[in-house]
Amino acid sequence: MKLAETERLIIRNWEDRDRDLFHEINSDDTVMAFFPMRRNRAESDEMLDKLRNMIEDTGYGFPAVELKETGEVIGFTGLNLINNTDVKPKDAPELGWRMVTRHWGKGYATEAARAMITLAFDERGHDQLVSFAVAVNHRSTAVMERLGMRRDLDGDFDHPSVPDSHPHLKRHVLYRLHKTDWQRSG
Repeated sequence: MKLAETERLIIRNWEDRDRDLFHEINSDDTVMAFFPMRRNRAESDEMLDKLRNMIEDTGYGFPAVELKETGEVIGFTGLNLINNTDVKPKDAPELGWRMVTRHWGKGYATEAARAMITLAFDERGHDQLVSFAVAVNHRSTAVMERLGMRRDLDGDFDHPSVPDSHPHLKRHVLYRLHKTDWQRSG
């Protein structure tokens, strides 16, 4: 199931051949520096299956990002329906991404996220999107700003899924993108 395509990327549902890459992303200390846990292979496989089923059933979740030129999967991006935070409104999906380090700095996260923004606004009829990250995760917030998202200072929050054993990862900054702002910038 293909969700979107860009000049360099295909955004599609996960396939069994993607399991090694998915595990690499979820166990890499650099990629996961702002997350409280790493996933072992069994946990990664379980998460991939869960994501694949959710994407198949709803079209929401974090699908694979594949390089058109080589067919290599380099990470994921997508629209996630939020259910475990106090972020409002609840019908504004979360825009998120994660890429393997060897493909950082090439603009893939921004390119893939733009395709998801178009999907959210033009095909799914959403009025706004949100994105959030640990306050000191400057790489992710830089992508948010490149996308035209604006920081919502009143929306910053302590993420309820981050355990108290990781207090430095609890505080998240919230960014928003309204459809009208996206249309004006386009």
